[in-house]
Amino acid sequence: MISVAEVKAREGYRIWIRFADGCAGEIDLSDLAGKGVFRAWDDQDLFDKAHLAPHGAVAWSAEIELCPDSLYLELTDKSPQQVFPGLGQPVPHA
Repeated sequence: MISVAEVKAREGYRIWIRFADGCAGEIDLSDLAGKGVFRAWDDQDLFDKAHLAPHGAVAWSAEIELCPDSLYLELTDKSPQQVFPGLGQPVPHA
């Protein structure tokens, strides 16, 4: 399971993120800004409140959360199969 160790909001709808495996860097979220629930980021004070939710998601409020797995894939530019090697494999029947 991919877990986030630290997250900080940056200017321009960017976050700096560090994962438990040590991988760290900035992710540009500007493509989400102004769309759907992400319209709330128009309030810069809200965007600046990026934090880790108790269940491990990067969150801004109860309505705005991003999955650590998708953020890891974005940061590393890896495919889901590279990060989750068993993905897509048949599950043995009991």
